[in-house]
Amino acid sequence: MTKALKDRIRQKIIADHGALFSKGELDFKDLENVAKQIFDNIAHNEGLSLSAEEKNKIINELLDEFIGLGPIKKLLEDPSISEIMVVGPDKVYIERNGKDELTNLTFENEGHLMQIIYRILEPTRRRVDESYPHVDVALKDGSRVNIIIPPLALDGPVVTIRKFSKEIKMIDDLIKLDTVERRMADFLVGCVKAKINIVFSGSTGSGKTTTLNVLSSYLPDDDRILTIEDTAELHLNQRHVVRLEARQANIEGRGEVTIRELFKNSLRMRPDRIILGEIRGGEALDLLQAICSGHTGSLAVIHANSPQEVIYRIETLILTSGLSITQEAIRRQIAAALNLIVQQEQLADGTRKITHITEIRGLKDGEIIMEDIFTYDIDKVDSKGRVIGKWVASGITPLFLLKFKKLGVTLSEDIFRKG
Repeated sequence: MTKALKDRIRQKIIADHGALFSKGELDFKDLENVAKQIFDNIAHNEGLSLSAEEKNKIINELLDEFIGLGPIKKLLEDPSISEIMVVGPDKVYIERNGKDELTNLTFENEGHLMQIIYRILEPTRRRVDESYPHVDVALKDGSRVNIIIPPLALDGPVVTIRKFSKEIKMIDDLIKLDTVERRMADFLVGCVKAKINIVFSGSTGSGKTTTLNVLSSYLPDDDRILTIEDTAELHLNQRHVVRLEARQANIEGRGEVTIRELFKNSLRMRPDRIILGEIRGGEALDLLQAICSGHTGSLAVIHANSPQEVIYRIETLILTSGLSITQEAIRRQIAAALNLIVQQEQLADGTRKITHITEIRGLKDGEIIMEDIFTYDIDKVDSKGRVIGKWVASGITPLFLLKFKKLGVTLSEDIFRKG
């Protein structure tokens, strides 16, 4: 009965009170009053007997549906949950402490789930329909949302939400989470201040964008910082930040603006720093050339499972993008432009750690020379499934340390001592 009653109230709100939805942003109080009035009328006319608790539950669920995000609202508000994964209307999974769990939450039907999807998309310039059945957007709090619907998703609409953590803001927060240790943290903060060119790599969900976000907070406040993203995720608090976001094609197939186009345009905007949300294609070469032409201190993200794979992936992205350039020339560009790779992984116990901080030291016999400055060595997995290990320094001092001195960034070389 509850489900049928809620359906009738919903339909009545839409049919008789459409003016509420033409005001722009819905007024919570107005909608609440209308929902309560319709509920009371139906209950009175049909002699329904429901408790105040049942009434409040129905009203609140409707309000969440129209103004909030329905069943997943409380999941978004739970700080212990890092990811929400909706697979059709009947399955809602979460990631908590690095482990997936199936919740008891469901949507009423596929139409209900699609209403929530439209609520997510409403404040954005994005759309999803049969002609464009997948999309990436960001919520107001910075959480990243991927949506894919039928006919591509065979079991109903799929929504994946990577939550933005408000608790992770400074490098000390990453230290508390055991993502990185103090000497590595001090080194990375120094690298950002000293305009070292850094690529953050890792697989999906490894935490690389979070680490980039944290380290971006140490960029000088008087720098003009340009961020270029496919879906806006970065949140910088410096006073001079220009945020650029790619745009998908409209319903006629026109109007697309790619990351590469944005990157080329950004070079005409006099940036002091460029942050590239993710390297996905030919913009890889644009980034390398921009750094070589003076845009140092650039930061970028790439999907790769090891520092060596970062090199292979950049080469592949450039070679397959249709650009006329040889592999040898690409390697020269990489060796000249990039200084550091920060590799991050989600380990078997769900924890996220920086496992390699690797320097690109140059080119020898056509091969790029790399050396690990710090690594995370795994000793064992204990009986409770926890990964036991430690960070170690290789004993190698980075070649670019002279840049620290030139820019007045102080760092004790003792942190590079082996062990």
